[in-house]
Amino acid sequence: MVEWIELGQLGQFENIGTDKKINEGEKLVTLLNYVDVYHHKYIDSSIPQMQVSASDKKIRDCTVEQGDIYVTPSSETVDDIGHSSVITETIPNAVYSYHIMRYRLFQKNMLLSYYINYAFDTECVKKQILKKAQGLTRFGLSKDKFASIQIPLPSLEEQKRIVGILDTFTDSIENLKQQIAQRRKQYEHYRGQLLDLEGKEGVEMKTLGEVCIKTSNIRWKNTSDDEAFKYIDLSSVNRDTHTIDDFLEINKNNAPSRAQQIVYEGDVILGTTRPTLSRYCQIPQQYDNQICSTGFCIYRANKDIVLNRWLFHNIGNSNFWDYCELKQQGAGYPCLSNSDAFAYIIPVPSLTEQSRIVSILDTFEASISNLEAQLEQRQKQYEYYRNKLLSFEKEEQ
Repeated sequence: MVEWIELGQLGQFENIGTDKKINEGEKLVTLLNYVDVYHHKYIDSSIPQMQVSASDKKIRDCTVEQGDIYVTPSSETVDDIGHSSVITETIPNAVYSYHIMRYRLFQKNMLLSYYINYAFDTECVKKQILKKAQGLTRFGLSKDKFASIQIPLPSLEEQKRIVGILDTFTDSIENLKQQIAQRRKQYEHYRGQLLDLEGKEGVEMKTLGEVCIKTSNIRWKNTSDDEAFKYIDLSSVNRDTHTIDDFLEINKNNAPSRAQQIVYEGDVILGTTRPTLSRYCQIPQQYDNQICSTGFCIYRANKDIVLNRWLFHNIGNSNFWDYCELKQQGAGYPCLSNSDAFAYIIPVPSLTEQSRIVSILDTFEASISNLEAQLEQRQKQYEYYRNKLLSFEKEEQ
């Protein structure tokens, strides 16, 4: 048996934070923000980059010091509460955002900070957060609720062993993330160069509407009541990997009231609601002759003119997203009209040249996918060992 202790007995939570603004008469500082904490287990001075202003009092009260642990205190989903990071070095002239919460030990102890940082990821802490979270459309925990969370506290020797093992996985995961980021940067660079063909010999410039064929809506009357379809909505598309992660199963009795569209293998779909979120993907074989929401624009290649993959890579190009940002309309939920989605102009070289360029870009994509598969496997290993190492029986009160 190990001792279980409330976090409030070891340190203090604060959430006074600083706003993401630059106000006249205040001093410029570096801001540690929500995204920094969400994406890193360890934070040094190279990670916070945002510049804001703060009053002298906020600068004194919101310091970012070695050993501090920062947590995400609220989110639209309960699962995103309690992501944590530990500060590995004091960051001068830095403050933390009011969107995150600082936990500072009463007595500085880096080993304990590292250990607690990993404890925030455990199932036992996640269950306590789920139980204590409050809210309707946005959920969160007050600093008092965080202080009441209990963690197991083994001996210093055991803490050191656990942190050492988990650090090995964390280092490996961070290394893979850096490799993926670098490979994506290379891919985007070469994609931009290879698709910059305007004015080149043998290249025509055509709108997407000119190189795509018309799509159709689903024909429910030709189906039985229980015939099931895979339904792709906006949340189905992974914005990082540009693949379909999930789908709903529907038939004509439980289908959404709005119209649906048939998609076929090879189609490229683009989410036209908040289009700069880059929800796009190419339909794989398992979704052939299935259904997607009318929140997508469907690009179906006229194969006498363009390859499906040529459409995919052109839609992924940064120039396309600049175009979407320019053409989208609306404030809270800006949308791209289908007419504007099809009015974008792309280069159209010969099919042979398209195939050559697509082969180069697909090689980059395959390399990135391989690294992402390694990352997923490493994260699963980390989660397995983290739960195994930090699972301690709790003595019944």
